[in-house]
Amino acid sequence: MRTFWNFNHTLRILNSWQSGCWVQVTCPTQEDEDYLTEELQIPPYFLDDIRDKDERARFDYDEGWQLIILRIPYVREVQSRTPHTTIPLGIILKDDVCVTVCNYETNMMIDFVAYQQKRGAGFTDAVDFVFRLFLSSAVWYLKRLKQISTLIEEAKQNLEDRVIDNEDLISLSRLQDSLTYFITSIRGNETLLSKLKFKLPVDELDADLIEDVNIEIQQARETANIYSHILDSTMETYASVINNNMSGVMKQMTSVSIILMFPTLIASIFGMNLINGMENHLWGMPLVVVGSIVVTGAFYWMFRRRAWL
Repeated sequence: MRTFWNFNHTLRILNSWQSGCWVQVTCPTQEDEDYLTEELQIPPYFLDDIRDKDERARFDYDEGWQLIILRIPYVREVQSRTPHTTIPLGIILKDDVCVTVCNYETNMMIDFVAYQQKRGAGFTDAVDFVFRLFLSSAVWYLKRLKQISTLIEEAKQNLEDRVIDNEDLISLSRLQDSLTYFITSIRGNETLLSKLKFKLPVDELDADLIEDVNIEIQQARETANIYSHILDSTMETYASVINNNMSGVMKQMTSVSIILMFPTLIASIFGMNLINGMENHLWGMPLVVVGSIVVTGAFYWMFRRRAWL
């Protein structure tokens, strides 16, 4: 799906392409790709790069085309090992052509359009547009990190309120994967931003905006690192609690085995087909049973006193 936006003064939808407008392409169909490559003459290989969900953040210059890939946060709606992840957003600039291509429908781009329409100021030029996309991505990284922080706090609460199982550790592992994606992508965006300062024609207004973007990206990077350390600590605590629980179970099972060993030993000794002096006495059997009960009770009392049971 492609949408044409006039971003002078405010964002307004256009019926067709006009010089200097923003072409937003989301979840491109074959028809959309044909339009980009045939009508706008965008390099086809760059569309393939954007399609690769693991493509790194970078800047390329090819025959006048300024080709930018920005990593943005994305939450999968379907069940996945890593629900919080990052995806590439392609930004393509040349003269009067300004195009963004993303193979996923994201809340960030929906919010970006809504916010710019509410702001009612539009963009001064394509460079201003690019850096505002950077700013929006940094803000959305912080939003997603807050959601991950909430999940970590819930995990800590579960640590106190109920018995821990493997599913809890698996959930924390998925959050750790998400934080790894976030940290890697934020660092890539930060490096890309430092390059674009010298690759794009930046004026004084853009310099102020870049400073704001730098602050937001640094905050997102530091926040992601902090949450990653907190999550590591939480996972270690989970593992320690599980090991302690397992040790307690093994201690109880060992204690029960030891207690049951003594009546078994007594019964085995007096049950052997040998002369033991009590085979002709009527009180022999009751004596063995009582002795087994007394020994078992004594060891049970001792183990309970030492909190082994």
